[in-house]
Amino acid sequence: MSQAKSKIAVIGLGNIGNAVAANLVKGHRPVIVADRDLQKAQALSKKLGSLARPLGIADAIGEADIIVLAIWFNAIGEFMTQYNSSLKGKILVDPSNPIAPDEKGGFKKTIGEKESAGVLNKKYLPAGAKLAKALGTLGVASLTGAAFQKPEPAVLFYATDDTGINPAIEELIRDNGFEPGMMVTI
Repeated sequence: MSQAKSKIAVIGLGNIGNAVAANLVKGHRPVIVADRDLQKAQALSKKLGSLARPLGIADAIGEADIIVLAIWFNAIGEFMTQYNSSLKGKILVDPSNPIAPDEKGGFKKTIGEKESAGVLNKKYLPAGAKLAKALGTLGVASLTGAAFQKPEPAVLFYATDDTGINPAIEELIRDNGFEPGMMVTI
């Protein structure tokens, strides 16, 4: 008897959210897509087909076991505060990166040199919720282009605050077309 897979919601349908949702569908994994703009979720669902189901954010949180927060790093704390009671007991996946363009055409870290995005976001974590930093170690072009690479799958690294969720995160990464590579705990 096979165990049912966790229900996944991707919240935030910018470049990363679209790529993650598309990869999940390509990996034959049902996904709930949600955005502040429900029409955006409906349009993406129509484009991706029957495995992608659009919902409002509150409904997506209510139905999902794993929530990919494909939103800006600076918005995650506010999001977790706003939806605190609904997020209790959920697995939250944060692909965000605290970076911004620098003056030289590259990027710079927007948090302190010795600060960790995972540690900073963990302070907003609702009771019983678990946090993973995953799906954000590659840019969107690589996240799309390297998914389901053959013969050797590309590796996506992740970190969690509780190793008990590692199997669920590894399954999520595999269903996105990558081989999981554990980094450290948050």
